[in-house]
Amino acid sequence: MLLPRSILTATLGFVVVVSVVFAGYLWLALHWSYSEGERAGFMQKLSKKGWLCKTWEGELSLVALPGAAPEKFLFSVRDDAVADKINRHVGQRIALVYEEHRGLPISCFGDTAYFVTDVKLVTP
Repeated sequence: MLLPRSILTATLGFVVVVSVVFAGYLWLALHWSYSEGERAGFMQKLSKKGWLCKTWEGELSLVALPGAAPEKFLFSVRDDAVADKINRHVGQRIALVYEEHRGLPISCFGDTAYFVTDVKLVTP
């Protein structure tokens, strides 16, 4: 049994509207940052992970006081040039400039909400 043309047109229109709304939401979530800032600490690791979407995922050890248990700052990197800069400073004290993007619907853009955009070497 064939569906009437008006039902097919309405279904196709609904799919197009939902796709456009989803694409707009995704663009907004990726380009509008919830917060921005810097975190300083010792770079511990950075690796490229993922089954289908490979993203750079890293860990920065934040040490507030000597002898205190370090807190870990988990982050993602979308730019390979920034990932190369970070890899050059593994084991050193650095400051990461980041943007927080909340509400991303899938993990293809990164495992965390924190996306590093720049790296600064902290001199003692």
